[in-house]
Amino acid sequence: MQFSWKRFLFNLAAPLAVGGLSALITGNSMGVYKTIQRPPFSPPGIVFPIVWTVLFCLMGISAYLVFSDREHRHARAWKAYILQLAVNFFWPVLFFCLHWYGFAFFWLLFLIGLVIWMIREFMLLNKAAGLLQLPYFIWLLFAGYLNLGVWLLN
Repeated sequence: MQFSWKRFLFNLAAPLAVGGLSALITGNSMGVYKTIQRPPFSPPGIVFPIVWTVLFCLMGISAYLVFSDREHRHARAWKAYILQLAVNFFWPVLFFCLHWYGFAFFWLLFLIGLVIWMIREFMLLNKAAGLLQLPYFIWLLFAGYLNLGVWLLN
């Protein structure tokens, strides 16, 4: 596989754009975060945009590794990737805009299932690409804890 800057930048920009658009829609999400009761070990609000930027970059690099390889058929990996990105996009809207903490928790569980599927598909095609998704998976587990805590406390 020969490196392509154009393809790399596209794959990097796509998840960053999804996250950026979601952040734009949720607007004052950190204001909401400050006003709700949070469980122990809740990080300060500034942590979230930093972590999500890193995770979206890892997601883009991982996608580049998988989808740049023309020798493999990757229709299932593509479906898993796009579907989890779409579900990821809506979680902040459910949580921060609509304040549907319970529904957002179950939505997040669905997202975690999709990410497991995506990691599996990526690992079949490119082990490094699958491994690059593990921080995302771990963060989603932590986000699940936070979401559940907020739901129960509010």
